[in-house]
Amino acid sequence: MSNERYSRQEDIVPRQRILDCKATVIGVGAIGRQVAIQLTAIGVPHIQLIDFDKVDLSNLTTQGYMYKDLKRPKVDVTAEFCREINHDLQVEIVLDKFKRSTPVGNTVFCCVDSIVARKHIWDALKDKVNFFVDGRMSAEVLRVITAYDEKSRSHYPTTLFTAEEAHIGPCTAKSTIYCANIAAGFMLAQFTKYLRLMPVDPDIQINLLASEINVTMV
Repeated sequence: MSNERYSRQEDIVPRQRILDCKATVIGVGAIGRQVAIQLTAIGVPHIQLIDFDKVDLSNLTTQGYMYKDLKRPKVDVTAEFCREINHDLQVEIVLDKFKRSTPVGNTVFCCVDSIVARKHIWDALKDKVNFFVDGRMSAEVLRVITAYDEKSRSHYPTTLFTAEEAHIGPCTAKSTIYCANIAAGFMLAQFTKYLRLMPVDPDIQINLLASEINVTMV
């Protein structure tokens, strides 16, 4: 049964390599929830979900939660959904903000909504994980930044501008579920390249409205 489950992706997602991965998803909002679902679907055996937030009404449209999920912790709801995809999945739930002392897996998907939080997470984990990917989104613009080797690890800190420099847009233009899905997909695409020992794009920026994509090489 397990062989049949993954048969259509076996040339894209190396089964043995993925079995060695414990994936940590920090933030299970718009992008993070989609990342967790996609990681489960491709066969990551162990996922850790870190988030302190609960589902509110606005999350139903932008993050794909359901009405019955209102006021429940996002980590609990996402864990239940992922287990429905794969009953054998090991899910670890951390209903809290990320702390320096929080143990994580060897693969980290950073899906938080604050540049300050990103800097805090990077400072804590930069020397502790094999693969680190950060998904960012504002309205219909997304950015995926990956750190996995010496050059990309040197590049990542240059993307951590101060909170004062962050773009401030109207609160009604923060996110859409389709942009979040695309961001998550690009994060997973970089992850599967890494698993296949292929070159990974360290910095991708996509403007959906303008149909533009830019890849920064380091």
